[in-house]
Amino acid sequence: MKAAFNKGNIYRDRINLDAEAICSWYAKRWPHSSLSDWQQRLDSGEIRCNGAYWEWHRPPWLEEAVPDEWSIIYNNNDLLIINKPSGLPVLPAGGFMEHSLLKLLEKQYQGDKYGLPRPVHRLGRFTSGLLVCARKSCSRAWLSALLRDHGGQQGCCKIYRALLQIPASGSALLDLQPETALELNTAIGQRPHRRLGSIWAAAIEQKGPGVLQASSQLQLLQKQADAWLVQFTITTGRPHQIRIHAAAAGAPLLGDPLYQVGGTASDALPGEGGYQLHAHRLVLPLANGEELKLEAPLPKKLELINT
Repeated sequence: MKAAFNKGNIYRDRINLDAEAICSWYAKRWPHSSLSDWQQRLDSGEIRCNGAYWEWHRPPWLEEAVPDEWSIIYNNNDLLIINKPSGLPVLPAGGFMEHSLLKLLEKQYQGDKYGLPRPVHRLGRFTSGLLVCARKSCSRAWLSALLRDHGGQQGCCKIYRALLQIPASGSALLDLQPETALELNTAIGQRPHRRLGSIWAAAIEQKGPGVLQASSQLQLLQKQADAWLVQFTITTGRPHQIRIHAAAAGAPLLGDPLYQVGGTASDALPGEGGYQLHAHRLVLPLANGEELKLEAPLPKKLELINT
């Protein structure tokens, strides 16, 4: 899908503020723009009050090119499970509105007699592999809860492959040998971010309001010259969980511009790429008692190197 201008967007917020205070509120919530930028938008009419809502009428902007083709792994006219390509956002967000998997599905399945398949969960923009969509709202609700937090029960299993930086000195990962595994349980919470205001990262406290418990199992597959090839089995589906857990353990994903040793975040944005992460296998129990065992082919960089 080539780079193209979208139609702009209207962002609505139900807040009780007057015009003198609204720009400060926007600058605090969206620190990517300065207070003077927000004031200019207010003065030009981009920001306006509409009853109980303040609206930012963002003009059209150029969305960069994204992949727009994928292979179908499974389709039963309710579930649609695809092999999502790296580089394609799942939902409209940030700089993408039209260039997202959801919008592409809406165009491709418009008028389909079985209904529109919608994503059940998210994968990061540059995470490839198995992505579950469903047409029925009841299927989406049930599967979303299952994939978000199944604790390894009910037969659900999610397996990813990734390349890690060689672990930093002092990391517990240095004791791993091929085919051995380590449990990672760093909690995930919101932390300050200069460009976004806040971002998901390793939580400062392991428990408390807004802190999400997270569980991953990391298995070392192969030590390569400049990276470690690993497998993650996750029993929770938290935002950026694998990227955060790897970084918190002392070995961020190779090429990850955002998450740093310790699980903190740099000034980069979540949608920036450079890392290799692939949702490789999924065991998915269905409400009717059936069990799906699915696999998305590995990108070449995530295959074992013959030695």
